Amino acid sequence: QVQLMESGGGLVQAGGSLQLSCASSGNLFILGAMGWHRQAPGKQRELVATITRGGTIKLADSVKGRFTISRDNAKNTVYMQMTDLKPEDTAVYYCRSCSNAECSSGYWGMGTQVTVSS
Repeated sequence: QVQLMESGGGLVQAGGSLQLSCASSGNLFILGAMGWHRQAPGKQRELVATITRGGTIKLADSVKGRFTISRDNAKNTVYMQMTDLKPEDTAVYYCRSCSNAECSSGYWGMGTQVTVSS
């Protein structure tokens, strides 16, 4: 059983930045692709970003140009750098290992809250 632990969430003003981290108890290279999802109050959880083992990145249209995802396989850690944050980015952000291209299955972390004030 792999455990994923997110950190780095918090309260930030609109236009600010945050970096989220996701530490894996398992070998990140073996896990393969990784993703970040988010769930805002009253909304479905949505996929925000994915990164393959080799570093290929996909971002949701809503965060393109503002968020990026990266990974350090040696540290078994995935990051998401978030800039120009908006109130609509407020959500719980979850790290996930992606068992398929859609990242619709895999291990979940417990999540970290990001709140963006206007």
